[in-house]
Amino acid sequence: MMIKAKYIILLAALTLTLLSCAQTKFTALEQQQISMEDPLLFEKSDAFTIDFTGGRDKDYCFPLPVGKAKMGKDYSVVIETTKGDAVKAMFDGVVRLSRNNPPFGNVIVVRHGNGLETVYGNNAENLVKSGDRVKAGQTIAIVGTNKGQTYCEFAMMVNGGRVNPEIFFSLESHRLRKQVVLFRKTAGWKVDVSVLKAPQPDEEIARQWWCYPLPGAKVISPYGGRGGRRHTGMDLKTKPNDNILAAFDGEVVFSARYAGYGNLIRIKHPNGLETYYSHNSKNMVKVGDRVKAGQVIALTGRTGRATTEHLHFETRLNGKAVNPNKYFDHVNHTIRLSAFRKTKNGYVAR
Repeated sequence: MMIKAKYIILLAALTLTLLSCAQTKFTALEQQQISMEDPLLFEKSDAFTIDFTGGRDKDYCFPLPVGKAKMGKDYSVVIETTKGDAVKAMFDGVVRLSRNNPPFGNVIVVRHGNGLETVYGNNAENLVKSGDRVKAGQTIAIVGTNKGQTYCEFAMMVNGGRVNPEIFFSLESHRLRKQVVLFRKTAGWKVDVSVLKAPQPDEEIARQWWCYPLPGAKVISPYGGRGGRRHTGMDLKTKPNDNILAAFDGEVVFSARYAGYGNLIRIKHPNGLETYYSHNSKNMVKVGDRVKAGQVIALTGRTGRATTEHLHFETRLNGKAVNPNKYFDHVNHTIRLSAFRKTKNGYVAR
């Protein structure tokens, strides 16, 4: 939808800051019912914006930073993780509801000063109560297990109605999208959500040709010296038999068991790099296969010289191992565009 500049400026002036956070006491119904209209949200205007372009890293946290997220029903996000993991608040806010509420089990709803509400369900234990102020990244619950699966059921709401969380963050990288989002009240509780400012062109182009090889992973062993021997890659861990993704488009040049690497896949990429993926429990591509960035190529395992299920990931340029940190930010799971040279045919590794 095209929106006139004058209208955007007017709406920007109505951006919420501390409106909801001023409220620390809630009615009995607000403390019991998950979907509730926010009486203050559209009190002064039928529209507001949230500007996510200039926020600080500490102002946002993914609910389970090392979890693996997938979209469920009715805009819910199922974030799988390991037993005992801590559930984090996404933004600063005030706990509106904290109770057992079937079928969500122990559930928490946090009302945020930016106008959003976030829902955290299937908790083994809630660690906050209604009226508590929380900070982004604060532990608010312990993740629960249901039918053998350990996960948090997460959702986002505006004025009591669920909204698509992929508008706000990436399920793969967990990163908040840098954009301005417009919310307009329509009939009843309904709210129309649209993006006014999309990501920068280079960021959008980059998403089309790269993918972090193990979304949700944490580094358990860095590049460099380790135990008296040279570690030519980085060890990334999530859980056994997790999907390993091709980092870039390319051709598989090796897929077999190889010494201490165990099950190893090597992919040669047009950007000049060759990437290694090893210790896999199962290789899912063969020599000669052409793969796309983000394609599942293997499952995490502990074949070869490994003490735990993980991915050993290497980047090589002209046959020589290069620290993967040069090309990827392994904390935020993003690409380092400065490590590539942009050409008319795409990006080439420096």
